[in-house]
Amino acid sequence: MTTKKVWFITGAGRGMGVDFVRAALAAGYAVVATGRDTAAISNALGESDDLLVVKLDVTRADDAVAAAQAAVDRFGHIDVLVNNAANFYAGNFEELTPDQMERQIATSLIGPMNVTRAILPIMRGQRSGHIISISSTAGLVGFEFGTAYAASKFGLEGWMESLRSEVKPFGINTTVVNPGFFRTELLTEESTRYADSSIEEYADRTAVMEAWWNSQNGQQSGDPAKLAQALITIAGEANPPSRFIAGTDAIAVVEQKVAELQAQIEAYRDLSTSLAFDEIESGNTGR
Repeated sequence: MTTKKVWFITGAGRGMGVDFVRAALAAGYAVVATGRDTAAISNALGESDDLLVVKLDVTRADDAVAAAQAAVDRFGHIDVLVNNAANFYAGNFEELTPDQMERQIATSLIGPMNVTRAILPIMRGQRSGHIISISSTAGLVGFEFGTAYAASKFGLEGWMESLRSEVKPFGINTTVVNPGFFRTELLTEESTRYADSSIEEYADRTAVMEAWWNSQNGQQSGDPAKLAQALITIAGEANPPSRFIAGTDAIAVVEQKVAELQAQIEAYRDLSTSLAFDEIESGNTGR
């Protein structure tokens, strides 16, 4: 049992998750660092009395329940959950297999649901907690070659926005984080899978898109360590934001989306506002 705030972080073995764990430990918190490869987590983070490494495949609900119990057994409570585990199936929708689509959604949408479902009873019992889910600008704006990824992140957004109202009465806050391009391992071979090129009509564009995505690995402008510090700041606020747009590039993308939505509203305002039932004149009701 510890009186320190306890963070529970998924996908902690590499990439952004490692930075999140390091920042939380440096801030004086206890951390439950989870992932499929516990050896990789231990190698990346070392040992600490405030660190508990737990095996967790987020696609397995029983893993999530066991990890949550291990956290409580060690530290007594869970204060901040960071749903961070991710993968990326890239490719044109027609060329992505149903299995690839399901794997994307299983990790990026069902996975956070599994972990949150396991931890919510603990937070409800405490009447406190903070659920932070790492989404993407792809959770707000779809993009070519990203149908699987965007579908999973759009789903994450809707789930989190709805969950917010359900858990707020129990003193539990929620935050969706929309990072732009951060220099993580998402675009490495370990995290990114491309659809097999199988339709000739897409071939030229597919070659261009794969080359572009490969060229971005290691060139992203965002610093994950700074994002980790931003999460520490947000989690420390009495009224944390329901959404955090992370990065100058992310702000530009979202501002463009907002402008496009407003333009669509104005372009069809008259038609949109003409769809209510016509008022029934008194005397023509048959009575």
